[in-house]
Amino acid sequence: MESMTRRQMLMATAAAPAWLASRPASAQTTPLRNMGISPTAVSLRNGAARKANKPFDLVDHAHSLGLGGVETRLASTDAQAVRSFRQKLDSYNMRAVLNLPLPKTSGDVAAFDSAVQAAKEAGAMALHAAMTGRRYEQFPTLESFRSDFEQCQKTIALSEPVLRKHKMKIAIENHKGWRSAEQAAWMKRVSSEWVGVTFDFGNNVSLCEEPMESLRALAPWTIFSHIKEMAVQEYEEGFLLSEVPFGEGFYDTGEIVSILQKKDPDMLFCLEMITRDPLKIPVYTEAYWKTFEAAESPLPGR
Repeated sequence: MESMTRRQMLMATAAAPAWLASRPASAQTTPLRNMGISPTAVSLRNGAARKANKPFDLVDHAHSLGLGGVETRLASTDAQAVRSFRQKLDSYNMRAVLNLPLPKTSGDVAAFDSAVQAAKEAGAMALHAAMTGRRYEQFPTLESFRSDFEQCQKTIALSEPVLRKHKMKIAIENHKGWRSAEQAAWMKRVSSEWVGVTFDFGNNVSLCEEPMESLRALAPWTIFSHIKEMAVQEYEEGFLLSEVPFGEGFYDTGEIVSILQKKDPDMLFCLEMITRDPLKIPVYTEAYWKTFEAAESPLPGR
């Protein structure tokens, strides 16, 4: 398959039914209603604008590409700033997923309540949460992984009543921290319509998972997604993992899109193609496996 640049892929989806969900009648003026963009996909552009002391508005940029969605954060929770954000979204006929700080203790709940209220007033369709780093780098021991996972579960337990109160969903990303079976089991325990998943197409490859395996486990809870293609290459300590142009990846992106569209015809797919050196996944080292050496882990150690 011939590879495509990001912009070519975005524009091509307008004519590709398998990649573009059905659009509500009210959204016919948005060429790519169910395609969006995340901040990490434009980090170099954003950085260059800051360096040149020029403004860069991700909502405006997404609209200029004909996209119908964006993942971002509010620059301010000031009432006027929130109203201005909402007015811009509405004028562009766009949807937004917002990032905001989550409560770690009961003392943080009041501030979280205010932030969720602001997100609601700003027109957010959901919140996004990336709660871990890379498991094999962040946690040197199984105990440190378990402690962090317990804190993540506590955070969501504190958050859920606030989310329920404001009728606001949170989508927790599979962010290279938990294997899909671990995250799915957690979602079952939480059992709340307000707590779900941001499904990242490629992240769990770093945890020795095939993307369709991840999708089967997490699709029932998926609220929105990070779309990308990944490629791998062996190196001396394991394999390199990198985002690549569409058409050069090793998994069936179109099939993943189709499955998520069947779950929700209005599923939002936010492009998250990060420009960086390939990640090193050191599966040939003993350290990589330390956090999987437990009976509850779905991935046994070597």
